[in-house]
Amino acid sequence: MKIQLQNLTKKFRSHNKNAPGEVIAVNDFTFEIPDGQLIGLLGPSGCGKSTTLNMICGLEKPTSGRIFFGDRDVTDLPPEFRGVGMVFQNYALYPHLTVAKNILFPLENLKGKDKLSKEEMARRVKEAAALVQIEELMDRKPGELSGGQQQRVAIARALVKMPHVLLLDEPLSNLDARLRLQTREEIRKIQRATGITTVFVTHDQEEAMSISDRIVVMREGVLQQIGKPQEVYDDPANQFVARFLGTPPINLFSARAQGGRIWVGEEAVLPAPGLPDQPVVLGVRPEGLLPAEDGALTCALSGVEVMGRDISVVASHPACQGPTLRAIIAADTPVRPETGSVRFAVKPGKAFVFRAETGDRIRSAT
Repeated sequence: MKIQLQNLTKKFRSHNKNAPGEVIAVNDFTFEIPDGQLIGLLGPSGCGKSTTLNMICGLEKPTSGRIFFGDRDVTDLPPEFRGVGMVFQNYALYPHLTVAKNILFPLENLKGKDKLSKEEMARRVKEAAALVQIEELMDRKPGELSGGQQQRVAIARALVKMPHVLLLDEPLSNLDARLRLQTREEIRKIQRATGITTVFVTHDQEEAMSISDRIVVMREGVLQQIGKPQEVYDDPANQFVARFLGTPPINLFSARAQGGRIWVGEEAVLPAPGLPDQPVVLGVRPEGLLPAEDGALTCALSGVEVMGRDISVVASHPACQGPTLRAIIAADTPVRPETGSVRFAVKPGKAFVFRAETGDRIRSAT
């Protein structure tokens, strides 16, 4: 099921006595989710991700704009008639019901022509449980399950209705790190097996990049960028997107464009033909800094962290906007901590230039 959001806006009344009026949670949001894809809706807390999801689901009514499922306008349609499955952050399972009855519950509420026989309901419950691999837990109650098992029950309950759209609101945030990794892999497998159009809301960029066909980056209710995860990482639209994606984060330097080059301090680190002289911010991914004897960027060496396959070189520079900068290099690359300094060559394909005032990307600089 293709989903289209057209100029979607949601405003709430401000409860701040010092700033009365309205708060814009989602601002003129337009994008299309292709049929059968898993979309990661990504951004920091308070950026409007969950509000967008709630409008798609029907739990929130847009202030303006329209929502389409395929060619059908569902903007004013109640949630129960949209064919949507929803998985919440806190699972929202019924504690007094068994796993089987939790999964069955949505089917028991079907009315009229949608009402199913007991045999059909039992078949669907069994299939949904098998899909998330919880067949052996059907007689247990939620209090007897681990967090990961509860999450699987919530997903099975959302899938049992055979929804056109599956909406996941930060479904992994209550799990520990290892279980998050396992569960997100399972969510991806389930989505591929079912082919259900899925929207996955998260503030964790690693989660979004690892399982999404495309990611949608939001900030303060405004769409920043849409694209395949690797494309957005390699070609960020602005400084916010560049900073939000990547672990370790991108290294940012206060710099200047002058004479067709990008200068960091007194060192010319990149060519920038045709770029007018101006203050800029230079962003370099950790994998874009390569130790080299003739490297253009000289930094104070703070230490070396061995990570097995890779090494993290921790350094500092007066122009760096963070307390330290990091370079990720191969473990067999020679680095001499005792020297107290390191020179880096900068990979042009891993470096981005932004306007100092606005943070917008200057694409012609490199």
